[in-house]
Amino acid sequence: MRESSPRPPLPGQRDRPLHLDLQRARTALIEAELATRPSERFLAAHVAALRVAALVLAQRARPGRTASRPRDAWLVLSEVAPELGEWAAFFAATAGKREAVRAGATAVVTAREADDLIRDAQTFLTLVERSLTRGGRPDRRAPVQPELAADRSAGASA
Repeated sequence: MRESSPRPPLPGQRDRPLHLDLQRARTALIEAELATRPSERFLAAHVAALRVAALVLAQRARPGRTASRPRDAWLVLSEVAPELGEWAAFFAATAGKREAVRAGATAVVTAREADDLIRDAQTFLTLVERSLTRGGRPDRRAPVQPELAADRSAGASA
C-alpha cells in the first residue's frame, strides 16, 4: 500500500517553511559561484549539495528512527530516496576531496572540477526543488544524470 501524503517533517523542520530551506541551498550555491579559489568553490558546492540532501531527508526520513551513531547523509539519502541513489553515490564520491579541502589542501581541486561540481549541485537542487514543491518524489529524468557529469570530468582530463 502506498502512502498518499509525504511523511511528517523532522523535529525543528515544522517551524521552517520549505521555501526558506530552498533559499539556504540557493545561497550556498551563490557562495560557491562567488568564491575565488577552486578549492573554496568546490567546498561550497559540496555544502550546497548537502543542504539539498538535507531537504529530502527532512521530508522523507522517518521520525523516531535514530541511529546509534552518526550516518553518512549520502547513504541515508540513497535509502530514503532510492531514485536519488545515483546522485547520492556521485556526491559521496566527492567527499574525499571535500575533506582534503577542509583540512587545508588547495591544489587537489582544479577550476574545472569546481565549476562542474557547482553545475551538478545546481542540477541536483533543481531536481529536488521540482519534486518537493510539487509534493511528489523526484523525477527519474534529471536534466543531467550524475554519470554524465563524471564522463564530462573524465573527458576534460584526457
